[in-house]
Amino acid sequence: MRKTRTTRRAVAVMAAAAIGAGLLAGCASDEDSGSKAGGTDSEGKTVITVGLFGTFGFKEAGLYEEYEKLNPKVKIEQTVVERNENYYPQLLTRLASNSGLADIQGIEVANIAEVVQTQADKFVDLSKAGGVSKDDYFDWKWNQATTADGKTIGLGTDIGPMAICYRKDHFEAAGLPTERDAVGKLWEGDWQKYLDTGKKFMGDAPKGVKWVDSASGLYNAAISSSATRYYDEQGEVVYKTNPDVKEAWDVAAEAASEDMTDKHELFTDSWNKAMNNGTFATLSCPAWMLGYIQDKGGEKAKGKWDVAPAPKAGNWGGSFLGVPESSKNKEEAIKLAAWLTAPTQQAKLFAERGSFPSAPKSYETPEVAEATHEYFSDAPIGEIFSKAAEGIPTQVIGPKDQVIQENITRSGLLQMERSGLSSGKAWEEATKAVDNALDE
Repeated sequence: MRKTRTTRRAVAVMAAAAIGAGLLAGCASDEDSGSKAGGTDSEGKTVITVGLFGTFGFKEAGLYEEYEKLNPKVKIEQTVVERNENYYPQLLTRLASNSGLADIQGIEVANIAEVVQTQADKFVDLSKAGGVSKDDYFDWKWNQATTADGKTIGLGTDIGPMAICYRKDHFEAAGLPTERDAVGKLWEGDWQKYLDTGKKFMGDAPKGVKWVDSASGLYNAAISSSATRYYDEQGEVVYKTNPDVKEAWDVAAEAASEDMTDKHELFTDSWNKAMNNGTFATLSCPAWMLGYIQDKGGEKAKGKWDVAPAPKAGNWGGSFLGVPESSKNKEEAIKLAAWLTAPTQQAKLFAERGSFPSAPKSYETPEVAEATHEYFSDAPIGEIFSKAAEGIPTQVIGPKDQVIQENITRSGLLQMERSGLSSGKAWEEATKAVDNALDE
């Protein structure tokens, strides 16, 4: 079996949170994301500028270097803003002024609906680009970046198919199965079964260990497996009346009220320390989360973690590459964006960085199909996440999904965990915060 060097945006993490909590952090330094370069350099090479957030991994995986060797008259210059919460407002400002933009710009999945609806005229239609085939991507991923009249403004880089990461040592101590297939069957097809398994765990849990890291993470995972979320197909906000939102809320709120959560806010120091200290037994795991756990868990947790299928297939995270109409090297930028997101390169990126491909054709490659992860007890992550990816539902994503989800989790579930609010009162607080944010 092939070992992937899956280290992913160790903190690309907040990405997930994007449509799962919303901010994408990376390992890069906080730089100016819009290069002022353009045209050619002193050697006569065409300079293609790439503006990103977090750590997409293209440079780290050697893809830029490979492309430059294949195209010796091209030079690639990348600039990065560490957090999407800083990057995205800057991108909108530059789109509005039509200046300061890179030849290629990254777009986070939590922002793609707003960009498609309000900024599509500022981007090239990549559906007509040479070397780009809609058939290479999942339909739902392609459609996320496509306008109602068929203009595709971004090519998918990665996705976040869901699994559950679990501590084998804690499961064994609590008398639960530890083998991944048996573990997956405990909650197959139903998030409530996952919660019921947690109740059994808590009856014999090791001292100081909770079932799950947080109500917020559980909610993010549960809602990611639903086709409907916060908007309907007509673009109306429906989160208050959507039964899928209520179901995800109820599961997360029950975990909080039953004291089954470790009460952490995602992507904070306390969460990181808890991961290192092993104070929770399970964690909702999109593919990119593996690198984060490995980084924060350290050597002392190696081999104690494993990966099992999630109760339902869902998607948490993912990004796109778009080419602004103002690009100084538009044709070359289109070629590079198409090459970086082609199945072959997506497979290489997964093997080197752990970013799970949005191009299903890459799942047939050895880099993906045979991938295992040594840190997670040699779990066959290529097989697990490929299967999960194929079951991801087509989701309606609205322009303010990120805002709605952040307020549900932070103003509702986190406060329920920390302040002892009832589920009803916490939902009241969450909806009040959402409505205030949407009115701003």
